[in-house]
Amino acid sequence: MNFDKLNALQRQLDEVDEKGLRRIRRTVESACQAHMMVDGKPLLAFNSNDYLGLASHPLVVESLREGASLYGAGSGASHLISGHSLAHARLEELLAAMFSPFMPSVRALTFSTGYMANLGVLTALADSAKGDITFFSDALNHASLIDGIRLTREPYQVYEHASLDDVSQRLSSCQSSTKVVVTDGVFSMDGDIAPLPELLRLCEQHGAWLLVDDAHGFGVLGDSGAGVLQHFNLRSAQLIYMGTLGKAAGVSGAFVAAHEHLIEWMVQRSRSYIYTTAAAPALAHALLTSVRMICGEEGSRRRAFLQTLIEQLSTAPIPENWQRMTSTTAIQPLVIGSNQAVLKVSADLMAQGVWISAIRAPTVPVNTARLRITLSASHTTEDVDRLVRALSFKSIS
Repeated sequence: MNFDKLNALQRQLDEVDEKGLRRIRRTVESACQAHMMVDGKPLLAFNSNDYLGLASHPLVVESLREGASLYGAGSGASHLISGHSLAHARLEELLAAMFSPFMPSVRALTFSTGYMANLGVLTALADSAKGDITFFSDALNHASLIDGIRLTREPYQVYEHASLDDVSQRLSSCQSSTKVVVTDGVFSMDGDIAPLPELLRLCEQHGAWLLVDDAHGFGVLGDSGAGVLQHFNLRSAQLIYMGTLGKAAGVSGAFVAAHEHLIEWMVQRSRSYIYTTAAAPALAHALLTSVRMICGEEGSRRRAFLQTLIEQLSTAPIPENWQRMTSTTAIQPLVIGSNQAVLKVSADLMAQGVWISAIRAPTVPVNTARLRITLSASHTTEDVDRLVRALSFKSIS
């Protein structure tokens, strides 16, 4: 085949290989659990975001079956046509009730993915500001926040990671009538938590929105799993909260919780909500079960056990030339450095039956390639002991 564009693509792929940046998919042949069958091999996995181990919980699985029997396999249309089911409505009511202690007149809106939720809320905010808006984005924010801000085509500033002084100075010098500080709640690659109480005080001082993407905090943090807002006991009408439903909740989708005026504006203006087929109602039906579990005794028990595993791993020895990131969350990264080194470590671990993905640029800064270890309540203390032994194995030290 002699098509120049294809040849150019092949050369670019060769360059990706030379830099150790080729991404490879592996095929999981079993349910999302601590122990999985992957490409025909049994592996102990420490790289899923199923933090509470609900993805395979019998009650959640049975609710999904029940939802399919009630509503069928798909929604058939967008929410604003005929795709908004009773299951979707009940899920939004449940999530709104969950976050009512943290935002007045709160309402929730569900999306098919967290990526679409972030695009939806950011573009809706820009639409309401009519060209007089500035976004302030943490340097380590998730790609969906970065892309959502870029999609608005409005001015934005990137502030130093978790730097309150930087945020304060930028807000003080900004002349826009609408200001939006945008941050992850729990940062997905480092595992640290944003300084939200201080950020909220700055936002209230300057009349700014505070948009929090709590994909990795929802269900995991807080006494009843309401994430970073409950963790810090925050309450404000200026808060906008995005939580995902495919991580700790174990199913799929996402939601935005905010004041009812903003949510209604999103129903009218969020293109990633309006112009897409609604998620299958069966998923929403299953989420009614998992979210109730998150808020109840089962969720509390699983969060407590997860904390035990976090403490077990965070105090275990690691090779001297690696760096342990400061994290009290289920994300426990170990920075190794070069792409080649982290790929070798990941491969050596897999040879021992332990699956941890190698995270490289551009997901993380250059020369900070790492093992992103994630813990789940479905792991056991014996599983973590096995991980620690594997990490100390001489071939990877």
